[in-house]
Amino acid sequence: MSTLGLGNALVDVLLQLEDDRPLADIGIVKGAMDMIDENQMIIIQKTQQHLERTQVPGGSVCNTMRAMANLGATTGYLGKVGTDALGSYYENAIREAGVTPYLAKADGISGCCTVLVSPDGERTMSTFLGLASTLTPDDVKEEIVGSYKCVYIEGYLLVNEPLVRSTMEKAKRQGVKVALDLSNFNIVNAFRGFLEDIIPKYVNILFSNESEAKAFTGLEPEEAIKKIATQVDISLVTLGKRGSMIAGNGEIIHVAAEGGKPLDTTGAGDHFAAGFLYGQSVGATFEQSARIGSMLAGYVIDVLGAQIPSHQWEQIKLKVRDILS
Repeated sequence: MSTLGLGNALVDVLLQLEDDRPLADIGIVKGAMDMIDENQMIIIQKTQQHLERTQVPGGSVCNTMRAMANLGATTGYLGKVGTDALGSYYENAIREAGVTPYLAKADGISGCCTVLVSPDGERTMSTFLGLASTLTPDDVKEEIVGSYKCVYIEGYLLVNEPLVRSTMEKAKRQGVKVALDLSNFNIVNAFRGFLEDIIPKYVNILFSNESEAKAFTGLEPEEAIKKIATQVDISLVTLGKRGSMIAGNGEIIHVAAEGGKPLDTTGAGDHFAAGFLYGQSVGATFEQSARIGSMLAGYVIDVLGAQIPSHQWEQIKLKVRDILS
């Protein structure tokens, strides 16, 4: 099952601050996760010039596509970037990761999530969506969607209702499965009416965590998953250290979490989705697929950031083989 990801194309930039003065210059509170405007983004870019930095292609669904590609799956990614250096970097980086890029481009600043790391280790996150948020239904070509078996959409795109509905309609017309991640309980609360319309109509696989599942159904996880399972083929609810639940084919399965005490939970949900979708792409059972997802989540919570180090993938692939055997 080849998978096309649709999401906000954001470059994740981690900057090691020498002191906390830049935070005051930008006008953000230490430890916060803020959306910022273009002027603040320009100040950050000036701040970056002499600082130690690392950057990776990010955005929730892009993380999932790259992890799936590392396992050997056929994946593509559709988003929007600028004609700037970050946009060029993003396209080259996802191609090098084995993901086929389908990036719409326009003049302007590419989306960027800047993580400012203070000397005491505290992380302050500033997200500038830039051109990522200007993706239109016309940017999502019918022939691109139709060349994949599944399209995976992040819930953060629900703010763009015409884009989401149009993409799901294109998928349904061509017999392409639709997987949706609810992304954030605030998103679910803001767009619940829209979700109640599109989920039973278009969605085959629905990913959520317990707070998102509760926001959507008003129920605790055990009851929420039953309710969601009446609307989709496969419903998944992740429960943090308590593992995950999968409902489909009239049964509910519980799979344990993996990994130790988390160093950083960023990207755990993205990697769980990657493992599950990969498992489904190779014909694995729901339980096997969720175990692969739990294993990937366990690896990513052991590192800072939303990316498993490249040297660990050979070991991961051996473990996947064991799960599938």
